[in-house]
Amino acid sequence: MTRNPSLPLSLITDDPVLVSVKSEDPLLRRALTTLLAQMGEVRVVEEAADVVLWDPGLDGDRALSRMREIKGLGAPAVAVIARAEHLGPALAAGARGVFLRDDVGPEIAAALTAVKSGLTVIDTSLSQALIASSPSPARPDARQVEHRPRSGGGELTERERQVVALLAEGLSNKLIADRLGISDHTAKFHVNGVMAKLGAGTRTEAVVEAVRRGLVTL
Repeated sequence: MTRNPSLPLSLITDDPVLVSVKSEDPLLRRALTTLLAQMGEVRVVEEAADVVLWDPGLDGDRALSRMREIKGLGAPAVAVIARAEHLGPALAAGARGVFLRDDVGPEIAAALTAVKSGLTVIDTSLSQALIASSPSPARPDARQVEHRPRSGGGELTERERQVVALLAEGLSNKLIADRLGISDHTAKFHVNGVMAKLGAGTRTEAVVEAVRRGLVTL
């Protein structure tokens, strides 16, 4: 759980968190509403919510394309995703919390309260996946390349900024190539360059680091 410095940190009170559940899946919406109704610190509402519990759906490509809806929800959003690889796109789109659908349980109340207070919350299993996919630190006596941006080669080019924005949408190399009008080989070259400059071992890490550095506009 981390603090998002761009959000005000609200004082924690005894007032319940007003939560709106948004999902096109009636079964999931009913299950989430029933779960939240059992928690005294949460009250489910239709409008004027403090936090939105939002489900982009199970379909991989459609779920990714719907990520842009997060900006228009009217309140900080906790995204309930079906796939771990959707973590980066959800954060890049503006989600203040991300949980796997299968892992949503009573602890969601604490997460919703934290998001209302200005924190960013990531499901434990998702954060562990990020840690597991991170490159292992080099031994003290090994030469190590520092991945902080430096003048010149460390800065992303304009094309690389376009590529990282498309990575945030969850696009494959082929779709990135189609969107930019370049070859698949060139798209792969740019993706690898972005990952190297951001010090990322995976595409998801690259998106998360780009969000942290402000390279992707939320």
